[in-house]
Parts: sequence; C-alpha cells; structure tokens
Amino acid sequence: MIRVLIADDQALVRTGFHLILDLEPDIEVVAEAADGVECVQGVQRHHPDVVLMDVRMPRLDGIEATRRLTAAGSRARVLVLTTFDLDEYAYESLRAGAAGFLLKDAPREQLVSAIRQVVDGDALLAPSVTRRLIERFAQLQRGDAASTAFASLSAREREVMGLITRGLSNGEIARELYLGEATVKTHIARLLGKLGARDRIQAIVMAYECGFVRPGERA
Repeated sequence: MIRVLIADDQALVRTGFHLILDLEPDIEVVAEAADGVECVQGVQRHHPDVVLMDVRMPRLDGIEATRRLTAAGSRARVLVLTTFDLDEYAYESLRAGAAGFLLKDAPREQLVSAIRQVVDGDALLAPSVTRRLIERFAQLQRGDAASTAFASLSAREREVMGLITRGLSNGEIARELYLGEATVKTHIARLLGKLGARDRIQAIVMAYECGFVRPGERA
C-alpha cells in the first residue's frame, strides 16, 4: 500500500482528495494536516510514502514544511499541489526538496498516476508544466554552483541528463539511446551521485540554474 498524507488548509480540498484516493486499492490516506506544522508532525508520526503538499498554508507554508522534511531526512516524497501553473512558490518548493508538481485541478487519473510515479521515482510529473515553471524562475536563480559537477559528467551521462530534462522516463530514455533500462538506471544513479542531487527533479533544477539547459531550448 502507498501511504499518503494530505496537507491543505481547506477542509473541502482535503476531503475531496481523500474520497478520490479511497477508491484506489493500492493507496491509503493515513493522515491529514491543515497547515505545515501539522504536516511535519504528521509525517514524523505516520511515516507516509507521499505527502500531497499545498503551497500556501498558515503557521508554516508548504515550502518551509518541505524544507524541514528534507533536512530531517524524511523518506516521504512531497508532491506539491498549487492552483497556478506558474507559481514561484511551487518552484521554491521544488528547490526545497519536493519530488514533483501538480495542479489542483488536474484530473483524478493524473493525481493518482502522479502519486504512483513519485513513489516509483521514474518519470517526472507533468513534465511540460514543470519544465515551464523551472525555465521561468531558474533565470532568477542562475548561478555557477553546479557547473563543476555537470562538467564531471561523462558524455553518456550528459546525454541521459539531457533526456531527463525533457521529462522522459527510464523506459523512454532506454529506447531513445538503444540501451537496456537497467543500464539507464545505472547512468542516472551515477549522475545523481556526481551532482549531489536527491532525485531527478532536483537535477533538472540544477541543470537550468547552472546553464546546462537554457530556457526555451532542448538539451
């Protein structure tokens, strides 16, 4: 079972997500939280696999809650939920350690699929939306901190990284490069290690911030 915690300051939103997820045989909602403080406490108490994290909440917002969970070494995957598809707060949540990004008005099937995907750690969520958001706000955060790390990637690892920034899954990368999926996973593990990135989405943020990929271009 995939254990989920829902964090949103609107009770009706929490109830709606809860009802949707209760219909799935492999997903269990283990807790709800009305703000970031309750969310952090709930993760410590219930150890969910996924946190559906609203960005704007009282007492402690979703960004700081995500940052605290990341700093504490939580294994819960944070799925950021927001009303706006270009939201600097959502971008900051990704930088804080969130594993994905999804609009609140996404169809039920997309929400359920997104939860399963972040648990699997394979494909990025709504890659076109996520990439557009990163492209817009990475320009404000541009720096050279990760340039040396990207320079250390092998030619094949750079190729794989470029496909990751396009939102391709492991299987799609394998087909694109005529490699086995296990080989792709090995390349990804190695490049994440070299970059010091937690996961694929943090690697993408770093890629835009250091100029490995520039807004509007394909790697």
